[in-house]
Amino acid sequence: MTTHDSTPTEQDKEALLEDLVDANHILFNEGVLDAFGHVSIRHPDDPERFLLARNMAPGLVTGGDILTFELDGTPVDADGRKVYLERFIHGEIYRARPDVMAVVHSHSPSVVPFSAVKSAPLRPMCHMSGFLGEGAPIFEIREAAGHATDLLIRDCGLGASLADSLGDHNVVLMRGHGATVTAPTLKQVVYRAIYVEVNARLQADALRLGPVDYLTADEASSAMETTEGQVERPWQLWKQRARQARTASTS
Repeated sequence: MTTHDSTPTEQDKEALLEDLVDANHILFNEGVLDAFGHVSIRHPDDPERFLLARNMAPGLVTGGDILTFELDGTPVDADGRKVYLERFIHGEIYRARPDVMAVVHSHSPSVVPFSAVKSAPLRPMCHMSGFLGEGAPIFEIREAAGHATDLLIRDCGLGASLADSLGDHNVVLMRGHGATVTAPTLKQVVYRAIYVEVNARLQADALRLGPVDYLTADEASSAMETTEGQVERPWQLWKQRARQARTASTS
């Protein structure tokens, strides 16, 4: 992905938009998103904006469904179309973290239990999930908005609180809700969102066997550099698999 430190060509932007559509379908096809959840990218021309689909199931997103938003969540080109209620997750993380170029918010089923069991923090137990570093923090919405919310990030204030819990981590869990994953590229954030789910599943299995020997911080950093340097490899597989599934569903 081209960052805002360089000038993307029209061809770059078209390819990025196509990748964002594929990212929606990949995350649905790999079981990270279902009818809910969303993935965004920072706008290639303006770091103070981001691109996100309109309010719809990720598995149905097309290029025409991608909208532009200001960081405060205001849609620029919705033309009356409904937008995601939790778009503030994306805008406030982009505001707080200039290094973040892509965001996934999911209710990844194996991850959610770790958001609600604070005695079992989500930590990297395999080399494919080194991006978890020393573990994922948990955002507690009760501390920001009391004990009677619907757990959703409905405004900029809650989005800013979530971004504060994220800090300089790559992943933040949301108690009783899901997870938000960040990365410096779209392909990396898709990779991370998928392997957060994989790590959670493996960690839950391992905990049933006994104490888990997690990656050290240095191991996690080295493993992240190695695996994410090859992100094109799984991306091509996931993209082909998602496109084949989409073709089969319409034939």
